Amino acid sequence: MFRFIALCLALMLASPAPAQQRPALQESSFWQMEINQGHLPRIADRLPETPLIVDLPAKGRSFGRQGGTLRTMVSRAKDVRQMVIYGYARLVGYDTNYELYPDILRDIEIEEDRKFTMHLRPGHRWSDGAPFTSEDFRYWWEYVVNNEKITPTGPPEFMYVDGVLGSVTFPDAHTVVFEWPTPNANFLPLLAQAAPPFIYRPAHYLSQFHGDLADPDALKLETRKARVKSWAALHNRRDSMYKFDNPQQPTLQPWINASGTTSRQVFVRNPYYHRIDAQGVQLPYIDIVEMSIVGGGLVAAKANAGEADLQARGLDFPDISILKKGEADGGNYRTLLWGNGAASQIAIYPNLNFNDPVWRDVMRDVRFRRALSMGIDRHMINRALYFGLALEGGMTALSSSPLFNRDDLSMWAAMDIDAANELLDEMGLTERTSDGLRRLPDGRPMEFIVETAGERQEVENALAIVTDTWRDLGIKLVMRPLDRDILRNRVYAGVSMSAVWFGWDNGLPSASTSPMYLAPTNQEFFAWPKWGQYYQSGGEVGEAPDMPEAKRLLELSDQWNHTFNRDERRAIWAQMLDIHAEQQFAIGILSEAPQPVVVNKRLRNVPETGIWAFEPGAHFGVHRIDEFYFEDALQQVTQ
Repeated sequence: MFRFIALCLALMLASPAPAQQRPALQESSFWQMEINQGHLPRIADRLPETPLIVDLPAKGRSFGRQGGTLRTMVSRAKDVRQMVIYGYARLVGYDTNYELYPDILRDIEIEEDRKFTMHLRPGHRWSDGAPFTSEDFRYWWEYVVNNEKITPTGPPEFMYVDGVLGSVTFPDAHTVVFEWPTPNANFLPLLAQAAPPFIYRPAHYLSQFHGDLADPDALKLETRKARVKSWAALHNRRDSMYKFDNPQQPTLQPWINASGTTSRQVFVRNPYYHRIDAQGVQLPYIDIVEMSIVGGGLVAAKANAGEADLQARGLDFPDISILKKGEADGGNYRTLLWGNGAASQIAIYPNLNFNDPVWRDVMRDVRFRRALSMGIDRHMINRALYFGLALEGGMTALSSSPLFNRDDLSMWAAMDIDAANELLDEMGLTERTSDGLRRLPDGRPMEFIVETAGERQEVENALAIVTDTWRDLGIKLVMRPLDRDILRNRVYAGVSMSAVWFGWDNGLPSASTSPMYLAPTNQEFFAWPKWGQYYQSGGEVGEAPDMPEAKRLLELSDQWNHTFNRDERRAIWAQMLDIHAEQQFAIGILSEAPQPVVVNKRLRNVPETGIWAFEPGAHFGVHRIDEFYFEDALQQVTQ
């Protein structure tokens, strides 16, 4: 009972203004024409009965005014999903202290971490004006995840706890209950993710594409027009809550996709958005977001030329000098330096599920991975690429995390070519080619292929330095740049020997953070993609973990799920971080290099310091981009 009261109280305290009286409302000039023509209700009829009221001065921010167009850039058409990440409208979300609070939900009651009673906001509406109710949760549960044609694999993995499927009930139009027999401590943090499981769908929209609900003749016609083979394929194509590439699908995010398939995507303010400021102004403050799709190598140059009002994606530490120079030369922007929330700026992942059995056996020997780590001159990379500002060491929790352990950071991370060579000799890798390369047990020269996404020059520069020092180990590093999606698919299929990527998205865990991402539970961790597939699919695909340390990580993750004692959870985290440091599953090089953030000089409420992290925080999302505003915003009216 104490835990129930404490957690509910924590959620209420974290809420920006749960019990404030609704202030006098101010109409948006952006929608004035639609209101005058009777196409859109007035603001009082567009908001929920209890909107989320944000007291900006209490957060150290200023009240803004509506208007303006914010320009930003992405490098791929599919990255329009960044608007869902940045917008960060979630059932529950993190505040800037990484505490959870109800957002889309009016409130939530939690009993023993196993029963979650969600209370919706009466009067809340989708972006097209349709009511947002428990029926939208019912549609997801009964017609999406429990329909074998749409979801052949059945309900998602997070709905199972200890192998038992949870229940979802709908007591009334504004109440939804998720319940399990045993605690599901991961449930709420899952809902607050940058890429959450959307456990609701716009039923009124998607039902017209569902074989059990739609008019059969109309559905056949739509299926033919879409050139897909089945109504289920049509439904899945129209259902893009996260991809955000279907302008017809209603949303609860602060901005609506108003574009087709073009190189410049336009998003306009959601007239039914559930948040207002304490002066009665509906958020978001900014009317329009323009997202340009440009080549990845052009982001810094275009930001330098003043073509972005808010930009961090596509910018890296090496871009700081050119950005600062442009700022000093009269550019209409500031270059802020935020912290980076990834556990490592650059990490090399030997693929323990590599299809080549000889290489796989070599990489699974911990001495090989430790030798690779000790063969890296992190100090040189730091000085050459980051002016010595990054933190040198392996991949572990960042120094600002309460779980940081300097011993884990430094374990096997000091450059020691002699000790690394001794480890390789101990493995029996003593035969060499005429030019000094070690030979594999089958006689092949040790050419270690590291595949990259080819998107960050700093990665290629770092690997060039690693190439020189690994040569002293008798190992030839071969760098292979690939498209990001091709790289991922090769890793997942086991045809990639190794890859280089960031470290864990969440480098700032606390004892209450689920440690599942440290265990082989997901294919996204490039060191064990097939183990992750095995876990995610319930054993239907992939490979069962067969290394003791990997099995131990799974055991510890399960132990964390079944205890609520903070000290025990902290001890479990410490063990798991120690295992990663000892085993070097991912060979971190350095971390905490500053992240440049370009901000228009007229843009307000952007924090001077922050953490640029996908998880937790959704990049700009945790800083609430809907509260950013232009000090001299141009008031716009829709046409």
